[in-house]
Amino acid sequence: MNLSAAIKHLAAQGVPDPAGDARRLFDWAYAIGQQAPEPQTRDTPNDLTREMFDIALSGRAARKPVSQILGRRAFWKHDFIVTPDVLDPRPDTETLVEAALALPWRRVLDLGTGSGVILLSLLAARPGAAGTGTDVSDAALAVARRNAVQLGVQDRATLLRSDWFVAITGRFDLIVSNPPYIAADEMGTLMPEVRDHEPRIALTDEGDGLSAYRAICAGALAHLAPGGALIVEIGHRQGAAVAALFRDAGLSDVCILPDLDGRDRVVCGRAG
Repeated sequence: MNLSAAIKHLAAQGVPDPAGDARRLFDWAYAIGQQAPEPQTRDTPNDLTREMFDIALSGRAARKPVSQILGRRAFWKHDFIVTPDVLDPRPDTETLVEAALALPWRRVLDLGTGSGVILLSLLAARPGAAGTGTDVSDAALAVARRNAVQLGVQDRATLLRSDWFVAITGRFDLIVSNPPYIAADEMGTLMPEVRDHEPRIALTDEGDGLSAYRAICAGALAHLAPGGALIVEIGHRQGAAVAALFRDAGLSDVCILPDLDGRDRVVCGRAG
């Protein structure tokens, strides 16, 4: 299928950015085709490129995320490995990373690390710092370990299976998390790329969307060093509720930060 036909095909399937996605998928297929012995140009791709492009288009037409087709996603300053076992990293989460890097810390804990994009971005940006990332999914932790090696921070990143703080000991200068915050009754409103292709356990708590924050706030002060910070990503309508949970847990200097679109995206608080 040529590029023009591909764009029309994706548009017919309701893909939000058919032209952009078709071009990205063609570039990916073309790079793979370069490995074949048959010569090619962008106007006359070889058989391998055409085959891979058709496979990619089929997946995207079924609303599979582009990142899962390509196997990677750019986030902050790096490319990360992405599989169906982890969330597709989003630019909104960079708000959390930016807030964390504005603070002084040397030891960080990332609860529900998934692919590791938050923890590993922080460690890559702060040489000498060390961190721990936890998740209940062994498959997600396997992806995070691959990403740690890819970024060269594997010696400073401990990745372990834990349900929030259950397997955690010691205190940290910083705790971060992008937990499942979509309420169960909101799952049906999500785009197919998210609802049908990302791990449900990383999206929703199967309740009101706040249970993860309750668990995190309940254990935060016991695992934060004096003056340490807790920073979490939130749904854009959850700012007031999560900020109240922070205050009720005894955290101080609680604030809500917006994302690039001006929506509430991150809640911060301090111990002591």
